[in-house]
Amino acid sequence: MGDHVLTWTWTDQLKPEGAGVRRLVADDLRVVFQPIVGVASGKLFAHEALVRCRHPDYPTPPVLFEHASREDACGRLGRMIRSIAFDTAGSVPLFVNLHPQELSSRWLVQPDDPLGFHDAPVYLEVTETAAFTHFDVCMRVLKDLCRRTGVRLVVDDFGAGYSNLERVADLEPAIVKLDLALTRDVHQHRARQIVVKHVVAMCKELGALVVAEGVETLDELRCVRDLGVDFVQGYLLARPSAPPPAFHWPLL
Repeated sequence: MGDHVLTWTWTDQLKPEGAGVRRLVADDLRVVFQPIVGVASGKLFAHEALVRCRHPDYPTPPVLFEHASREDACGRLGRMIRSIAFDTAGSVPLFVNLHPQELSSRWLVQPDDPLGFHDAPVYLEVTETAAFTHFDVCMRVLKDLCRRTGVRLVVDDFGAGYSNLERVADLEPAIVKLDLALTRDVHQHRARQIVVKHVVAMCKELGALVVAEGVETLDELRCVRDLGVDFVQGYLLARPSAPPPAFHWPLL
């Protein structure tokens, strides 16, 4: 998920007095975009939409979503983020993150949700942790949503520690995104290279493409390329910004 837009291991902070995520409006949010680029072609595949909040009580996305989860407001928040993202991005393929709480929310399945009206491919990201802990609702809601709207499922943070290959296979994702722990300094760690190589082979057997996110160095890029990864994302190519930024593709 790009730069950890949805990481729910946030250390507890005091709840703001007199504030709440439900009080946020669209002007309190902005969405930035980070390119996802094909390794073989060096060409843009899609952008990932990443939320930023202007309200000082929610300085980072993890804090924002932790509060939203406590208030049972992730559905409303996710709908606002999607509206901003699709309005801002233009006609480009987009990866959009989903918080697990949204899977049981009425917001996600509304017929007027922006998911169904974007005129370029849309990819819904759910973390491997969520796929593991919310498997039944993932199977029921996400797969039905994909059938009805044509959006494609992405399993994010794969290899983060909850790996259950059978459950991931049952979800039939179009794309699997490797956890940052596998990508970071992968060229220096033989064990990580072995894991990535086997994950890539498994995904190809399942018909899924693989994204290595968090790529920050040329050595990492070359290594994941040699291991068969299809796409890369990270600061080496571009930092998140709005509108969707151009990216630098190095000579390999």
